[in-house]
Amino acid sequence: MTETRAAVLVESGRPAPYAESRPLEVSGLRLDPPGPGELLVRVGAAGLCHSDLSVINGSRQRPLPMALGHEAAGTVVETGEGTEFAPGDAVVLAFVPACGHCERCVGGRPALCGPGARANGAGTLLGGGRRFVAPDGTRPNHHLGVSAFAEYTVVSARSAVKVDADLPPEIAALFGCAVLTGAGAALYSAAVVPGDSVAVFGLGGVGLAALLAAKAAGASTLVAVDVVAGKRELAARLGATHTVAGGPDAVAELRELTGGGAEKVIDTTGVAPVLEQAYAATRAGGTTVTVGLPDPSAPLTLPALSLVAEERTLRGSYLGSCVPRRDVPRFIAMYRAGNLPVDALLSHRLTLDEVNAGFDRLHSGEAVRQVITF
Repeated sequence: MTETRAAVLVESGRPAPYAESRPLEVSGLRLDPPGPGELLVRVGAAGLCHSDLSVINGSRQRPLPMALGHEAAGTVVETGEGTEFAPGDAVVLAFVPACGHCERCVGGRPALCGPGARANGAGTLLGGGRRFVAPDGTRPNHHLGVSAFAEYTVVSARSAVKVDADLPPEIAALFGCAVLTGAGAALYSAAVVPGDSVAVFGLGGVGLAALLAAKAAGASTLVAVDVVAGKRELAARLGATHTVAGGPDAVAELRELTGGGAEKVIDTTGVAPVLEQAYAATRAGGTTVTVGLPDPSAPLTLPALSLVAEERTLRGSYLGSCVPRRDVPRFIAMYRAGNLPVDALLSHRLTLDEVNAGFDRLHSGEAVRQVITF
């Protein structure tokens, strides 16, 4: 067995500030060896994401206790039988362990893998096992097959993408969620093309990755929308042609800037009323893409007639509609070429023991992308 320290969520719904309520407990665990088709990974860096925060605050129900964290990069230490990886391989971890055999995987949509979704919902690895062992013998659940807020973790090989070892882990980690989700939303789900007018609601790591990808795709007008002034300033430095403060006047201002609405609008907030604004800010014939995860009980109200009379498209995007084994290397190549400068998204570096304070920064909107380094 491998000894590791990990941040385990024992109870959701504890109030902020999290540095005081401490929903994540950093403690010592053991890890069983990787089973067939699995990898033991030494985590190099792990990012803090709103998808983690939604489990902490209780808006996304997951089986507890759970070793949290789903955006990461690391190095393979040991392999189970039947994998193409070897010790020493640098990997980025994706949060959907695509089986490769179900109808959706074979159809080119691994983000919607059925067995992967069932394993993620149950808190297990793709093969059905749990590899963490607490001192009392109980087995904490895995978070989205990754559980990256740990010095070591065991993952399905179907969660891993091999990358070049010279890429710094704090940068490589961003490609596992923020870049796949944001850049994929712009390039695949919204299909931004040269000359498009594009608006992005929500300028966290995912939203800014979408903005960078839309710029790389040749968007002529690029509007960045957020309530936090510092994030709008960063978006302007990264290529936004206009910025708009969120709030009740955002739609009118955006429609004026784009001559009646943007052709492609991407909402990354996970807030249903903001998605309604994003839809209202999309012009006739345009596409609205949403990547945020709202509370499951949140309703959405839209003018139904507009879908037909204005030939509008409203599309969900999970994992950026990406194929991780194809798109992680593709996006890294764009980064190396200077076309996707995602290193600008990294706002804070943390230690594992600072994880609760990190979620306070994420909750307040102070941070863009924070990364725990090991």
